[in-house]
Amino acid sequence: MALLKLSDLKTFFHTRAGVVRAVNGVSFSIEKGETLGIVGESGSGKSVACYSLMGLIPKPPGKIESGQALFDGEDLLQMSEAQLNRIRGRRIAMIFQDPMTSLNPYLRIEDQLIEPLLLHGLADKHGARKKALEMLEKVGIPGAARRIRMYPHEFSGGMRQRVMIAMALITEPDLLIADEPTTALDVTVQAQILELIKSMQQQLNMAVIFISHDLGVVAGFCDRVNVMYSGQIVESGHTDAIFTHPSHPYNQALQRSIPALQAKGQELFTIEGQPPDLTRPVSGCAFAARCVHASHACSQTSPHLECVDEGHWSACLRVQQHEITLAP
Repeated sequence: MALLKLSDLKTFFHTRAGVVRAVNGVSFSIEKGETLGIVGESGSGKSVACYSLMGLIPKPPGKIESGQALFDGEDLLQMSEAQLNRIRGRRIAMIFQDPMTSLNPYLRIEDQLIEPLLLHGLADKHGARKKALEMLEKVGIPGAARRIRMYPHEFSGGMRQRVMIAMALITEPDLLIADEPTTALDVTVQAQILELIKSMQQQLNMAVIFISHDLGVVAGFCDRVNVMYSGQIVESGHTDAIFTHPSHPYNQALQRSIPALQAKGQELFTIEGQPPDLTRPVSGCAFAARCVHASHACSQTSPHLECVDEGHWSACLRVQQHEITLAP
């Protein structure tokens, strides 16, 4: 049985400008020890889907309209705040995008590291401090015994991100949600952070949901990938299949947009147009207006994910009907 099985999640934001359909019918599952990547443009619903699982959507204006999220057989979306508090930070942990705004600037690193252990009754204060020191050393913080008494502003961006990882992993969770954990870090630090997460994952047999814009990182880090666009998953499959045999024009366009793959002196590829306005219902495929392969049927018929190969699903009508074949 899957560790987490999400079915038909819909999270809408009710604003003065209208109802924003941020996540509109997302389903996926993840097994213990597996790494699932979620990619897509900003605003595609990647982070909102995972924040919904954690009960971190601001209400109002946010509202989970429908869905089921079975975590070890229990529905996260039906839990009370008290029930979620027993799981958040204990069995499900999250690394947020910006460690500077996620860490409390008024508290020492020590206080923030030991808090999850004390809240969940996993250690007394002495034992919690000892484990906090061990975690700082594991994540590569030099002089941990001295630096644990420092404040977040005394750390570099890379060191703060390591502290965030230590906070997330200190309770040895079953599921880690990493929301763009390497954003704004240089390449060397990025590689160290990813190696650290992978090492801890193997030690704990932990499932990881990895949200990122960086397709190169996802290709080398994840077992499976979900490609999101306009609040929906438009392609899903094993990492090799996603990158060697794209089965949705949006995935193909994303890959063509990777600067490192462009020939020197060649004009960078860009996806023309803008994502649709999520306050308005979309008729047909949400990507049709920007798609070079779109036909008249694409703007009339709303596509659904269908299996196009073993372990590979696509929401492109023309791919499903074998009218087009996409190259990476």
